[in-house]
Amino acid sequence: MRHFWLLLLALAAPCLLAAQQGRVTVRGDVGVNQMVEKHIELNSRVKTIPGFRVQIASLSGANSKTNAFNLRDRFMLDYPGVQAYIVYDEPNFKVKVGDFRTRLEAYAFLQQINETYKGYITRDNINPEPPVQEEYAPDDLESSDE
Repeated sequence: MRHFWLLLLALAAPCLLAAQQGRVTVRGDVGVNQMVEKHIELNSRVKTIPGFRVQIASLSGANSKTNAFNLRDRFMLDYPGVQAYIVYDEPNFKVKVGDFRTRLEAYAFLQQINETYKGYITRDNINPEPPVQEEYAPDDLESSDE
């Protein structure tokens, strides 16, 4: 009999309990909202993401700037689909190539250019390719019932 009352109480308890209903209003400092909006605005301007590049030269001394630009131009003629960048990191002009999301992609490209250009992989902020937007013809959207 004791088990019966415990079972009955366990089954009836959820019916007796009721959740509170109402509206919650959060009031905070206006400065916090302004900081969040500023953060969103600044992040929308950033167009780079963390990734990898292959550094093919670090030049310093006389004519290093000219040599870096010549090397970049020669590389871009050899590999027209790959972007090349010159970074001035005092006192060196560094020539970095590619925009790779993973170290594996950068390594594969390094192996491809290794005979002509000696280099190594570096972490860098890269310019990602914009997402590919596929366009569909009206026929593609219709489902065929055949």
